[in-house]
Amino acid sequence: MPDTLTHTQAMRYNRHIVLPQFDIDGQEKLLNARILLIGMGGLGNAVAQSLAAGGVGALTLIDDDKVEQHNLPRQILFTDADCGQFKVDAARSRLGALAPDCRITPLRARLSDEALLEQASQHDIIVDCTDNLASRRQINQVSVQAGIPLISGAAIRFEGQLFVSVPGDGKACYGCVEKRFHMAELSCNEAGILSPVVSMIGIAQAHLVMQCLSGFGTLPTGELQLFDGLNFQWQKFKVSPHPACDICNNTAE
Repeated sequence: MPDTLTHTQAMRYNRHIVLPQFDIDGQEKLLNARILLIGMGGLGNAVAQSLAAGGVGALTLIDDDKVEQHNLPRQILFTDADCGQFKVDAARSRLGALAPDCRITPLRARLSDEALLEQASQHDIIVDCTDNLASRRQINQVSVQAGIPLISGAAIRFEGQLFVSVPGDGKACYGCVEKRFHMAELSCNEAGILSPVVSMIGIAQAHLVMQCLSGFGTLPTGELQLFDGLNFQWQKFKVSPHPACDICNNTAE
């Protein structure tokens, strides 16, 4: 039986609950949700903080990296005292203080396809906060195999990117996006990144997770959303399923 909000929780999340599009049902959907968050860099920091504070019941954090000083301007959960710790462990400590009702499971690993699929099958939504194409391809494939919605984000230089896919809805997956748009393999170490851009995209991912869970508004599935931080502008492109995509096998044009 799904958990229901306690009186204390209802008071804590009152500003969500009074929204007629969200209501107590939406907050209880967050309470009962299990989110698989992959990548605890700048995007993952913002997503995890927003979801935990917002009332999500369980977060599984996957990352095998440790905190370094150059991470701190954009990885806002961490402080100098966390340098040298695994990011997932430092995040669990910070998030536990922020939202003690949220169950945090840290995984200090880079999972194989099989292990990631097993993890995904125990969750409601996958949030991709990684920083390389190989990981995004793996996560997209697992999302489609497990039939679990994927909220994907990326940020580099002054630019951000968002994409939402829901397997089985007949719309594009991230593999279709790759085939229709050139996705360059860039590193923040080489290209740089403005820290607020990362947080903006991460917060947007958290919003989309809540929207996907609760059902308010219109979820922008199959749309590539691009942020231009130099001119502070958003663009969106509807992505049709690609007939040559061997991941989702959607053939409708």
